[in-house]
Amino acid sequence: GGIMLAAGGILNMGMFLNAGAQFIVGVTGMDPQGNMLVWVMLTLLGLVLFYTILGGMVSVVLTDYVQFVVLSFGLIIATMLAIGQLGWNNIFETVQRLQGEDGFNPFTAPGFGIEYIIWMGFAGMGAAALWPTSVARALACESEEVVRKQFMWSSLSYAVRNIVPYFWGICAFVLIVQTPALRTVFYPEGVEAGASHSLLAMPIMLGRILPVGLLGILTAAMIAAFMSTHDSYLLCWSSVITNDIISPLIPGLSQRAQVWISRVLILVIGVLIFVVSYAYPLSQDLWDFMTVSGAIYTTGAFSVLVCGLYWKRASRVGAILSLFSGSAAVLGLEPVQYAMLAPFRLAPARAEAILAQLTAARVGLVTVTFAVVVMVVGSLLFPDASPPKSTHGEKA
Repeated sequence: GGIMLAAGGILNMGMFLNAGAQFIVGVTGMDPQGNMLVWVMLTLLGLVLFYTILGGMVSVVLTDYVQFVVLSFGLIIATMLAIGQLGWNNIFETVQRLQGEDGFNPFTAPGFGIEYIIWMGFAGMGAAALWPTSVARALACESEEVVRKQFMWSSLSYAVRNIVPYFWGICAFVLIVQTPALRTVFYPEGVEAGASHSLLAMPIMLGRILPVGLLGILTAAMIAAFMSTHDSYLLCWSSVITNDIISPLIPGLSQRAQVWISRVLILVIGVLIFVVSYAYPLSQDLWDFMTVSGAIYTTGAFSVLVCGLYWKRASRVGAILSLFSGSAAVLGLEPVQYAMLAPFRLAPARAEAILAQLTAARVGLVTVTFAVVVMVVGSLLFPDASPPKSTHGEKA
């Protein structure tokens, strides 16, 4: 479980560095061509590794606090300025004119639909109940009542930090299609064909509508958010590897040795995420990449958690098989799909038709179902041994 969690988690955060660097490049007006993106990635990674290794959890708390205070004001002001410059009615009318009902209805929009909506529901539940960086908050609470209150109130900030950036993306779309120079770059084949360089759209929009001082403050807050996300993830995955993989294999490790192992692992993980960010060909939406890579662990862990809590016949073998079967979610990544079809030497049109059916949402839902089935069948075929009985007929 620890190996699969760490592998999925490190892959999941692999594109964070690339996305953060593209935001800095876009919002500052740097040239995204050449090696500029790589240098920004290296600079951001160096900053994160330096203060995470030295600061530990204290650095997480400090940056989270600064990020929340500054970013809260920045989100509100930037949203008001975007509405003021683009016009509230103009934003909706532009989407209506160019996208029609698909711009408002996720049930009919291409790339969405009922499968995608169900998959997003599972992904949201998995992020709150199964993903370690979120679960750690619940595990740190003193009682169930505190957990409920924490999740209830934090759900408001979760909603805001999703809804506002979504709206910024809509504003970026409106600005781009109404600016001929930008429209040529982002939609060279027309709006119907889809956008290229989409990760640069929102930061470029912010760079154009925000005054210099506010842009600097918001960018600083975004960097703080970027760093606080990375430091908590780095600490999480290094702890998982140390506590759940290395410590059971090397019993008797001192606390000092575990701390040093975690620090070395933070550096190693940093190198791995740079390699993924630099070399991985992101040919699908970044959000789909994140949900699929996270599902490598959460799909199997979901059936283990539910059956382990609510089904008395759940067994260890069923749990292990379920965790392994969850790794099938990796088939939702497009490079893996292309590699899987390559040996068959299919005609390009045939290959594209098959890949069109292997959407991230469909692969994710099938994997969840498969993991549950494997958990049930594995538990029935390989039940745990009955617990030993005491001389008084009670469970020992």
